[in-house]
Amino acid sequence: MFPIIIAGEIGFWVLLALALAVRYLLHRRGASTVLLLALPLVDLVILGATVADLRRGTVADWSHGLAASYVGFSVGHGHSLVRWTDAHAAHRFAGAPRPPKPPGYGRGRAVHEWRIFGRTLVSAAITVTLIAAVQWLVGDDARTAGLDPWYPRVATVTAIGLAVAASYTLFPKREKG
Repeated sequence: MFPIIIAGEIGFWVLLALALAVRYLLHRRGASTVLLLALPLVDLVILGATVADLRRGTVADWSHGLAASYVGFSVGHGHSLVRWTDAHAAHRFAGAPRPPKPPGYGRGRAVHEWRIFGRTLVSAAITVTLIAAVQWLVGDDARTAGLDPWYPRVATVTAIGLAVAASYTLFPKREKG
């Protein structure tokens, strides 16, 4: 599974770079949009490979949990990642203004961190749902026990995101000077 996840990650970035090159270097917005809309196919390939692997009788291990986590991250953070990359490509190759940096302090920074936490929460929900669905579909606790450690991992990442967002609310950074 791990090589498929790595290939999926590489495929995601290659497809994204190709889409942006078609958009800003070849000026083919329609073709670029089609390529960008194909990005979720990477998730479907990884998800399909995971299901196929487990249906063959493979005992679930950390890589199956990583596949679920990858898909969860992609669903939760993918759109904002693509939007951020597109804005930077537009600036570099199409003369668009430099994308604004996130606020560095105060309420604006807190709002920014809560948005990131919201995406993290979506990612965690998707990841946990996928893992639970795989465990339910396989129905064999012995074969899917390797996925159990992913629940506390996802909870830990989510708790860290919550702590970061809360810290910017409770103890906001102040503007220097």
